[in-house]
Amino acid sequence: MTQLDLIRALPKAELHVHIEGTFEPELMFAIAQRNQIEIAYQSVEEVRQAYNFHNLQSFLDIYYAGAKVLILEQDFYDLAWAYFEKCAEDNVVHTEMFFDPQTHTERGIAFATVLNGLKRACDDAKTKLGISSHLIMCFLRHLSEEAAFKTLEQALPYKDQIIGVGLDSSEVGHPPEKFARVFAKAREAGFLIVAHAGEEGPADYVWQALDMLKVNRIDHGVRSEEDPELMQRLIRDKMPLTVCPLSNLKLCVVDDMREHNIRRLLQQGVKVTVNSDDPSYFGGYMNDNFIAITQALDLTADELKQLAINSFEASFISDTEKQMWIAKIQAL
Repeated sequence: MTQLDLIRALPKAELHVHIEGTFEPELMFAIAQRNQIEIAYQSVEEVRQAYNFHNLQSFLDIYYAGAKVLILEQDFYDLAWAYFEKCAEDNVVHTEMFFDPQTHTERGIAFATVLNGLKRACDDAKTKLGISSHLIMCFLRHLSEEAAFKTLEQALPYKDQIIGVGLDSSEVGHPPEKFARVFAKAREAGFLIVAHAGEEGPADYVWQALDMLKVNRIDHGVRSEEDPELMQRLIRDKMPLTVCPLSNLKLCVVDDMREHNIRRLLQQGVKVTVNSDDPSYFGGYMNDNFIAITQALDLTADELKQLAINSFEASFISDTEKQMWIAKIQAL
């Protein structure tokens, strides 16, 4: 079996994907027309050209501009369903999707509208495609602590439909400690905890996420390598990192995929996983990310299998389900 065949055959869990970041230009344009919303682009091709941003902030600008066409429950369903179809193509059998309610509630969209559309797609993906999923609600870190508390209050009635809370958006200048009290309350309410740290921000943000937010997983975390003591901590605690290689390349966290540290992290015993982040903007879904790092870093079959195993071990599914998928990977 070639490396490419193995990548396609491996069952995978995706643990770091922003559902708003799976918005393909065709769907964005179609929903804008359906909802009669003016956007700054005259064609799908113009939308696609706008996706050629140069840093995190310019990406976020087009990301939020696109999100404004999402108005109705059906819009959120269509967005998520399109992503699940990509999962089916890439043999992603479980996904834990981020969604950003503040992106929508700030525009006057009801929290329930967002959640109900996404949840209905999750239910259909299970019955029609055999793909399991969890929803993780993220706070936008460029907004205030007060706004995050408000969003947490909105989420509490839907606690049985949301497995965890996370922290995303512009990292630099917005350290995890800014939201320590919100996450403490979220933990008390029974949510699992994840947070973006150590992508554009320093290794110190990873320490803060571990010690102040008490995370179950670190999203990104690639700059942890700059701190040997932090690396020892991650390895000792088996703390997962949800790494997004094509995203790191597009946002210039690395200048060349051959410079990416995911293989070094894996070889040192860090529980790294492969994920797509915002695939419609960053040029690839799960298999595209696996292929990119395999070609650039010459990953072995055993390393590819370990990355897939890590994805299930780091997921929030039951131990029984984890063992079932890991056995299937080991049998390949």
